Amino acid sequence: MHLHENFSFFQEYFNLPWDWFIIYFIENEGMAYGMELPGSYGKLVLTLVRISVVIFGFMYIRKFIKKNNYPIGLLICFGLIMGGAIGNIIDSIFYGVIFNEAPLFYGSVVDMLHFPLFEVNLPNWLSFLEGNDDNFLFFAPVFNIADSAVFIGITAIVFSPYRKYFV
Repeated sequence: MHLHENFSFFQEYFNLPWDWFIIYFIENEGMAYGMELPGSYGKLVLTLVRISVVIFGFMYIRKFIKKNNYPIGLLICFGLIMGGAIGNIIDSIFYGVIFNEAPLFYGSVVDMLHFPLFEVNLPNWLSFLEGNDDNFLFFAPVFNIADSAVFIGITAIVFSPYRKYFV
């Protein structure tokens, strides 16, 4: 299979130079780790909340820029967060409409990056961490570039020694 061909749902692509990186096609119906809002309007509410957060984020960034007193690192972090959020919003608005004939704003987000670094069998008292095969897979989530940008931006803000200057 070549990367330019279409992927099927849950299809994996292994012929990469590393064993610890797999391109694995899934459609995420909800948010992080596949969590979903309940009800028939859950996806619509989630998409509208994402849009609202991005609008609020842009207003917050604009406030910093108008003051002409902003740390450049904070703007970079906000850029990562906003760029990732917009990417996921575009997917959730249009992806299902184009490919799955879903209504507008009810689409899925495509996740394809999977890094299963190692698998271990844990002691019985840690069995709640194990998957269906009774093994613990370190770094099991499947995610996309937009998710990574949001995570890096938020992590940089939270763990920055200068975060007291960000507000």
